[in-house]
Amino acid sequence: MIRRRLRITGRVQGVFYRKWMVGEATALGLTGWVRNRADGSVEAIVDGPPDAVAEIVRRAADGPPAARVDEVSAEDVDRDEVLTGFEMRPTP
Repeated sequence: MIRRRLRITGRVQGVFYRKWMVGEATALGLTGWVRNRADGSVEAIVDGPPDAVAEIVRRAADGPPAARVDEVSAEDVDRDEVLTGFEMRPTP
């Protein structure tokens, strides 16, 4: 199991990106969360088997039909928080 923080930039707010990511991550069996950021990007924590995490990173680069993704950055993070399910969180 691995955990990564994703930062997705482009036209990713107001296009149902978060709802789309919840569905995609849940279908892949991942746990974590996704939220909008005040700077217009989307941030997500994804946790699961390496192949499923790699697949959500690949899918995040495409996004839902109305999105335009410019970049997806991914970094490993500690697995110190217990995550269950995949949820939308409020903008910090």
